[in-house]
Amino acid sequence: MNHRKSILSAAIVASLGFAAQAHAQETDTATDLDTVTVVGIRGSMEKSLDVKREAKSHVEVVTAEDIGKMPDKNIADSLQRVSGVTVSSAGANEGGFDENDRVSMRGTNPSLTQTLFNGHNIASGDWFVLNQTGTVGRSVSYTLLPSELVSQIVVHKTSQASLVEGGVAGSVDIITRKPLEFAENLTAEASIGAVYSDLPDKTEPQFSGLLNWKNDANTFGVMVQAFSEERSLRRDGQEILGYEQVGADSALAATNPDLAGVWYPTMIGSALFEQKRKRTGGLIDLQFKPLDNLTLDLNAFVSNQDAENYNRNYLLWVTHFLAQGNGQAPNPGYVVRNGTLVQADFDPVAGTTYGVYDQISRPDSSADSSYVSFDADWDVSDKLSLKGQIGTSRGTGETPTQDVAEWNVGVGSGGGWGLNGVGAADWYVGEDTSAQTTSLGWIFGYQDVKVEDKEDWAQLDGEYFIDSGAMTSLQFGLRYAEHSRESKTATGQGPGCIDANGNAVPFDWSQANWCPVGTDSPLDLDNIPVSSHNYPGNFADGLGGSFPRDIWYLTPEQLAEYNRLTNRNPVTRSDWAGIYALEEKSSAAYVQLNMEGDRWSGNVGLRFVRTEERIHNNISGTGDPDAVTGSDFGPYVPVITEHTYNDLLPSVNFKYEVSDDMVARLAVSRTMTRPDYSALAGAISLSPPSTDGGIGSGSGGNPDLEPILSTNFDASLEWYFAPRALLAGSVFYMDLKNYVGYGHVTQQYMTYSTTTPQGYLADYVLTVPYNTDGKVKGFELTYEQPIGEYFGINANYTYADAEEKGGGDLVGTSKNTYNIGGYFENDRFNARINYTFRSSFYSGLDRATAYYQDDTDVVNVSLGYKVADWMTVTLDGLNLNEPKLKYYALNKDQPRSIYQNGRQYYLNFRFKF
Repeated sequence: MNHRKSILSAAIVASLGFAAQAHAQETDTATDLDTVTVVGIRGSMEKSLDVKREAKSHVEVVTAEDIGKMPDKNIADSLQRVSGVTVSSAGANEGGFDENDRVSMRGTNPSLTQTLFNGHNIASGDWFVLNQTGTVGRSVSYTLLPSELVSQIVVHKTSQASLVEGGVAGSVDIITRKPLEFAENLTAEASIGAVYSDLPDKTEPQFSGLLNWKNDANTFGVMVQAFSEERSLRRDGQEILGYEQVGADSALAATNPDLAGVWYPTMIGSALFEQKRKRTGGLIDLQFKPLDNLTLDLNAFVSNQDAENYNRNYLLWVTHFLAQGNGQAPNPGYVVRNGTLVQADFDPVAGTTYGVYDQISRPDSSADSSYVSFDADWDVSDKLSLKGQIGTSRGTGETPTQDVAEWNVGVGSGGGWGLNGVGAADWYVGEDTSAQTTSLGWIFGYQDVKVEDKEDWAQLDGEYFIDSGAMTSLQFGLRYAEHSRESKTATGQGPGCIDANGNAVPFDWSQANWCPVGTDSPLDLDNIPVSSHNYPGNFADGLGGSFPRDIWYLTPEQLAEYNRLTNRNPVTRSDWAGIYALEEKSSAAYVQLNMEGDRWSGNVGLRFVRTEERIHNNISGTGDPDAVTGSDFGPYVPVITEHTYNDLLPSVNFKYEVSDDMVARLAVSRTMTRPDYSALAGAISLSPPSTDGGIGSGSGGNPDLEPILSTNFDASLEWYFAPRALLAGSVFYMDLKNYVGYGHVTQQYMTYSTTTPQGYLADYVLTVPYNTDGKVKGFELTYEQPIGEYFGINANYTYADAEEKGGGDLVGTSKNTYNIGGYFENDRFNARINYTFRSSFYSGLDRATAYYQDDTDVVNVSLGYKVADWMTVTLDGLNLNEPKLKYYALNKDQPRSIYQNGRQYYLNFRFKF
């Protein structure tokens, strides 16, 4: 009988450990109990293809080769080889690093792809301060998720009513193991090794371990996993911090009309970033079967990442001496190309500052993520199955300290540049960059930052087995969740000193290197023990270009001495622009009818979602009698905005077995996600109209943004022409409604003036995120095939064409993405090589101009040798082609950044008992 087959399949799935949630898995994904233990490259590929083939919806699957052995050190690295999936190594526009951090699907940005852990959401923090207080998205940082915990990853490319809402483009479900799935009563596994990073030239330890015990009756089990991983990274770079235009009515435009409206770089710098990352944490799972038809599971996870970092950037300060055409004119012989001043030189002028040097140390930056969930799985009868879950998840990102100094350099030295497209630029400041400078220019930067991300949820899922004609079962469920994101504090440190009593006193700008402490004992900053160091001797060797490389810097400890004297008063220096809060309550209910016939199967369902939002924005409040005062950053008004949205999300999935080896799929669905936190809750700065009745201006967040909806179409054809072999193609189309773009909207705010002290509603034209529409269309091709007994190849290609209404680019869309790989495996030795390419994509706005990442590619290699049944040695090489990450603005004659992070080598000894 059909319902008995479904019950058996559900039991098999539970034993395999990749069906933690009814809404995230299907009842017929496993076919053979003999394949519970998956070992080796070929075995994992076979299991992944089996699950993909049996699924009723369009999924891709990555399966661990063995306990604690995913094919990569980072989950995102494994996902980048899946067709339709793209990865990036940055959360926003901070520039990429050497570890993949965010995952997105089908030409959309990471916030539109949902990441789940055993079928539920997971809260996540960010270690970088601008991702904490600036561009704050909904994507999950994969640097917090070690691959050793994973049993399987299921990528849902089409939606079902039973899936948790939140992924417009799709969802990634990371599945962990369960104690009762293990074959032996006692299982122990450990990996001990080290990673060598070639740019920082450091070797550091890596450890992970697993211990699982279950009783003889297979009714109770405990699994404990732990990890501790350290790694140093160094990023050599050149950064151009935006572009400005020569004013049409400027003095320079009057003497040089060909320069009117021409773009020029604001700052060009030699950027050295160093970081120490330490990730520690673990997972514990307790599974109990008090009855044959009842399974209880308690699962908890925590990951903490200490991410101390030090960033230095020695810059040519073009905007200071060119000043939008109102400063110094370039020498004759300058070059304009594509509307950009790509080459210019400036003679020395006494007293003019040509450079600026930022040194920023964040000694205690960190991020963490954790959850606790309790599940109950009850087969009430042979007709009815119920699953319940309650859980809580927490994520934080902290920057308690930023020790910062900005120095004026190149006084009276002259300077110039020559841009070379997306390659490194040639530039200079006419001074000895290796010598220490003591002309303090400014001290800035947030500290006391702590951002909290939280979600609490409860859900009940059921399945009633019908066994009537084509109808096999009816799934139904309820879910309630409360989610919040909050930045409680942000202290904007600045010039000023602290006296002997801890009170702020003004900085004496007439003697820029003096800071009075009390009234009678001035402290000469030059007397603080200071000795400078210099950039590494091989800094930027792989970037090309001619620009300063031998540059002095202070140690983090020396910077801390300077910053000890700055004004960090938590009241007067509280910067309301970095403080925000958002609360969301979501309720969902669904029904899903599963069907099956001769060679076909599918489902049709409807999910209803109700979202209640409460958004806290801070708005500049000059003249408002109710404004909060006392902050050096000006008065502000806290504003609460509340909205309720109701959305219906229908879905249909159809699968037809064209032959024994060929499967066709068709799916139509409506999906939704909510806008980024910073887009909704970002502070709003206002510039009032000059006269009553005029129009003001401003920028910031937009609390009136509606949820993003997408109507999706997906069709695929899969040919399993041999064991472990697949040739597949699919086409997809997404019609986006309420997509979040950036533009101008008109809103009214209470405004106060000398002529209208009681206030009046004035129109303001704001540059803010706003709801618009967009479209994404494309296709995917996948090919996997073993060659002989020991070899195999795999390849895939994804094409995505996307645009915002009006023709603008969508964030995250690479037109071309492809992977090519090969492997060898016998009883003792295995090897794998993979090449990944991603074409350029729009990354959003940065400093009011467009920001694109150029084409990227990477080569990774993995080698393994089985010494004995209980011991394996592996060597993994990452970024072996030493890729350069390149960024540009409006076109490729406006480079923004170029970085190189170097290669990493992981040597591990894996023991299994």
